[in-house]
Parts: sequence; C-alpha cells; structure tokens
Amino acid sequence: MSDREERLPGGNVTAGVVRIGNTVRRPAGPHTPAVHAFLEHLHEAGFTWAPRPLGVDELGREVLSYIPGSPVHPDRLDLLDSDQSLSEIGRLIRAFHDAAAEFVPPPNACWQVAIPDVGADLIVHHDIAPWNLIGSGDRSWTLIDWDFAAPGTRLWDLAYAAHGFVPLTADPSATRPNPARRLRVLVDAYDLDEGQRHRLLDLLPQRTRAMYDLLAHGADTGTEPWATLWREGHGRTWGANTDYIADNAAWWRAALLDE
Repeated sequence: MSDREERLPGGNVTAGVVRIGNTVRRPAGPHTPAVHAFLEHLHEAGFTWAPRPLGVDELGREVLSYIPGSPVHPDRLDLLDSDQSLSEIGRLIRAFHDAAAEFVPPPNACWQVAIPDVGADLIVHHDIAPWNLIGSGDRSWTLIDWDFAAPGTRLWDLAYAAHGFVPLTADPSATRPNPARRLRVLVDAYDLDEGQRHRLLDLLPQRTRAMYDLLAHGADTGTEPWATLWREGHGRTWGANTDYIADNAAWWRAALLDE
C-alpha cells in the first residue's frame, strides 16, 4: 500500500486524522497507552468490532488498523432503518460491555474524561453513536474513535447510544418512524432486565443533558472544541433533544416496560 497520507473526513473533536496504507494515524495523548491496552484486551476477548492498536509512529501519532467501509453518519443513516440493524447494534454494545468487564487497567492508567459518568463499573466507550460507526457492504459494523474510553457504566453508555441510534431527537428531519418501538428493539437486543430498564429511563434525559452542559460550560470558559461546537449550534440541538426526551417519557416507559 502507498505511504501517502490521506486526510480522513469527520472529527469534531480530534483533528489531524489520516490514513496511510492499511493504518490510521491520530494525535496521541496521555490516554493513548491505556486506550491501546483496552483495545488489545477487547480483541483478545473476542470483540473484533474495533480497530487494532498498532503502537505509535515516528511522529508520535497513535497507529490503528484501517477499517474499510463508510461512516454511518451523516450519509448512510439508511443502514440503521431496519429492526435487524438496530438489533445488531444492541447486541454489539452488549458484547463490547461484556468483554470490557474483564479488563484490568494497567497501573497508573490515564483516561481522557469529558463527562463524568454516574459510576465506574468498567471501561466504556462514552461516544457510541452513528458518527463513530463504520458500516461495510457485508453489513458488518466497527466502532471507532476510542479516545474517550474511560471508567463508566453500561447504562450511561447505552443511554447515549439510544440517543443517536433510535434516534431520540426533536429534529423532524432526523427522526425515524415510531422511535419508542425502535428504542424497545435496541434495548431488547442488549437484554436489559426490568430493574435496568427503569434505571435507563431515568438516564436517557440525564445523559443528553450532560452533553448540553459540557458544551455550555465550554462556551462560558472558551474551552475547545466545545466552545466552537456551541457556536455552531450543537448546544441548541442537545438542549432541544433533552427536552424532547423528557417531554415524551411516557412513550419510552410504555415501550420498555409493557405498561
């Protein structure tokens, strides 16, 4: 393969992501060794729907295996229209969390934490969403952008995923028919028990509100990239979606609890 650098699209948070041959190079940070140890563990545990870590290059960039396919967001959201796709995503998230539960972080592991979780039971992704999902022609999926992997909880991670994949949005141009049923499909595939479903219902608006708060704080303090994202209108979107989720709590409850 050519050693020519090809800049890859996307990346609201991490700039300077390039492809060289069958690898992706990204800016490294203090969190990179822990994230690479985590990704290596996932592959050893049988979770192969993530890039392989390949060390650091001569420019100090982290090196990951290149995953062929297309980002689902923004141009291939049609891949998520079917119940089959939602079920696959739900099972993928469950398989990831189950594999992550056996991970023992290296001593003095450093993680990049943007939003504190409600707990710290295991290492989770913290940004499972269509913009971090690669879909290939054979309907296989790969989760990318693991920079914010850090201690957290299954349900906080799943609540964020539900926002993006159902999606739980106030934007009529982005919504899918019957979002309550789609939420049920995703959660059934993940296989939550009744108590976990009650807890998830509480977390759905909290997790979305946490994104709004992060962007608002970034705007107040001038912290990047959050300040720029706020100026671009992302704060309004997360705020509107938080209100939408809270206002329609009865829909989600009826869908998840058979009430």
